[in-house]
Amino acid sequence: MAELDRRYAQGTTVGRAEPGVIDQGLRAYMLRVYNYMASGVAITGVVAYLTYMFAVVDTGAGLQLTSFGSFIFASAFKWVVIFAPLAMVFFLSARINSMSLSGAQIAFWVFAALMGLSIASIFLVYAHASIARVFFITAASFGALSLYGYTTNRDLSAWGSFLFMGLIGIIIAMLVNLFLASSALQFAISVIGVLIFAGLTAYDTQQIKEMYYVGDDGTVAGRKAVMGALRLYLDFINLFMLLLQLFGDRR
Repeated sequence: MAELDRRYAQGTTVGRAEPGVIDQGLRAYMLRVYNYMASGVAITGVVAYLTYMFAVVDTGAGLQLTSFGSFIFASAFKWVVIFAPLAMVFFLSARINSMSLSGAQIAFWVFAALMGLSIASIFLVYAHASIARVFFITAASFGALSLYGYTTNRDLSAWGSFLFMGLIGIIIAMLVNLFLASSALQFAISVIGVLIFAGLTAYDTQQIKEMYYVGDDGTVAGRKAVMGALRLYLDFINLFMLLLQLFGDRR
């Protein structure tokens, strides 16, 4: 998913202007990307936890699903919950060029809320302290990788095709494992997936940086910032989920 809509990254360069103007504009643009991304992660976390709080009740003998929880996690509607974020990604990627800036922002935040709904079950599966620990590990790792992608003078564009092929392979393996339910295959998927999304974090950051064009008006620059935030958000969430599978303590 993190490879969706790379059109902005093709053929765009920093416009001709004074270096100081470019640097100031680029910093403001990247800060906007990270702010959008952080707001999306925050919305996802809040929605996920609130969904969990309304979905279960502690009976004293253990946790039990409420009627809402059964509807979200145990009925056929769970497939809508699972695939709704993916549908929203396709919608946002396809319509971003025709959206207003406010429309793109709202669509991104709706997507983040849907993602929170879809991953709320982690609070049923993993210990809450474990979730918090893995989240901070993910945040630190993501920050370091994104900083590398932003500051390095090395051209990471050659990574793109390799990472995309790896991503497709991981998706296929995950679909196959839905039927095999192999713990060994799941472990391999998690390990390889962490490496892929670590690479994508650095690669996407550099690509988002190269999207910046000093001549863009406010709407175009805002749309680019939203799409950049979406790419980094997907890298972060996937990295978090894969690390949780590797290091999370199951309840």
